[in-house]
Amino acid sequence: QVQLVESGGGLVQAGGSLRLSCAASGLTFSMYTSGWFRQAPGKEREFVGFIRWSSGITYYADSVKGRFTISRDNANNTVYLQMNSLKPEDTAVYYCAESRGSGWSTRVHEYDYWGQGTQVTVSS
Repeated sequence: QVQLVESGGGLVQAGGSLRLSCAASGLTFSMYTSGWFRQAPGKEREFVGFIRWSSGITYYADSVKGRFTISRDNANNTVYLQMNSLKPEDTAVYYCAESRGSGWSTRVHEYDYWGQGTQVTVSS
């Protein structure tokens, strides 16, 4: 059974930083792309970034490029989202997800497994 468990969310002031973690079990990480998405109230879930486990290639949405960094811990099957220079518009529930696809996985339907989400609130 695949399980993704996020942690690290919270309340932070604008300009601050947070690091989210996503611990995975029940799958072979080297065969997946790990993605991060977020969903603000009243809005659709949107792509934040991904990392390909086989190559380490990362890709980010323009809205977070240069501020957010995705990394991984192969030994512990954990992927991280380091968020710096946070803005109030980054406030959302953040989700990690795993995709078995080999393409450029930026869309919700391309991901097979999802975590429960963790709230990030950035105050102005």
